[in-house]
Amino acid sequence: MPVIAEAAGVGRTTVHRYFPDRDHLIREVTVDCIAVVRELGVRADTAHGTPVDALHRLLAAFLSESDRIVFLFKDPAVLQNVPPDEQPDDDFVMELIRRGQDEGVLASDLNAGWIQHALLALVLQGCEDVSTGELPAHTAVTTILRTFLRGASA
Repeated sequence: MPVIAEAAGVGRTTVHRYFPDRDHLIREVTVDCIAVVRELGVRADTAHGTPVDALHRLLAAFLSESDRIVFLFKDPAVLQNVPPDEQPDDDFVMELIRRGQDEGVLASDLNAGWIQHALLALVLQGCEDVSTGELPAHTAVTTILRTFLRGASA
């Protein structure tokens, strides 16, 4: 907690006033990140435009919050104690994938859940690589999209 207080530019007592312990802090950060991810789905407006354009918007939205994406999804333990009804909503991703399959952009012979896992794995890796400097931020969306579409194209 002292390191967090220092990074935030506040005293330890201020951090403890809002977050009595580390677990409480992680829970609140998790809840905040889930809310942001939900908003990213809304902002990406994945129900409109071509599936490729919608994927591009979705990837751009996710990468705009790459630190939150990595926090939420890199370590499964982060979401372990979050009740099912409070878990991040991925319906908009599945709907986009199914639409892509229906329109012939994504392979219809692959399970939509499998495609989603592949997409989200690429998103997570892209977010991590941007954070470490291995992938330039300005090329991340197109790199992920290109890799995804060439691996799951119809």
